[in-house]
Amino acid sequence: MLLKASKRDIMGKKVASLRARGLIPAVLYGSGTENTALSLDGKEFKKVWQNAGGSQVIELEMGDNKKNVLIHDVAMDPRRGEPIHVDLYAIRMDKAMVVRVPVVFSGESPAVKNSGGVLVKVIHELEIEALPQDLPSEISVDISVLRELNDHFTVGDLRLKDGVKAMLRPEEVIILVKAPTEETVTEERALEDIAVEKKGKEEVEAEAGVEEKKKA
Repeated sequence: MLLKASKRDIMGKKVASLRARGLIPAVLYGSGTENTALSLDGKEFKKVWQNAGGSQVIELEMGDNKKNVLIHDVAMDPRRGEPIHVDLYAIRMDKAMVVRVPVVFSGESPAVKNSGGVLVKVIHELEIEALPQDLPSEISVDISVLRELNDHFTVGDLRLKDGVKAMLRPEEVIILVKAPTEETVTEERALEDIAVEKKGKEEVEAEAGVEEKKKA
């Protein structure tokens, strides 16, 4: 993945002029790199960020100079939801590093579908260690293995590829299925009662309407 950048001299509040032109101010730092102020094309950055997230290696091109980097942090405009500043971290490809990777859940749990269980997602991001080229963009968990109430999926159940190490203990729970609570059952019954009562009322009103027409 390639991301082009230009060195910038505009600093402080004046960076608003960059954003007005569709550019995003950024800073590069990290292994063997002096802190360098950069500007990025906004549209290009968002495409790369969408695909790479914070764990995929990006080739940063600055003129004739290229570096392997990770997107370390992105500051967002709270009103517009657009990136307004980016931190890029230069890395060494021969050195393992620790990053946080999103956990993505797929499939359908029989315990939820057939027994009314409630899914509880305990971990949404997992801290892992690996060489940069081995870093996954996400960790996938198939919840179809959760067949019975109180079944759970732990860090130790993950099948990580060679060279990737989870930083949490194997017994740490990622996701589990709880039995429906008494409150949940009561709420469901109450909703059913309301629905039945409403249906009954509508039928009674409809019948009354028919009687009135007959009288007329």
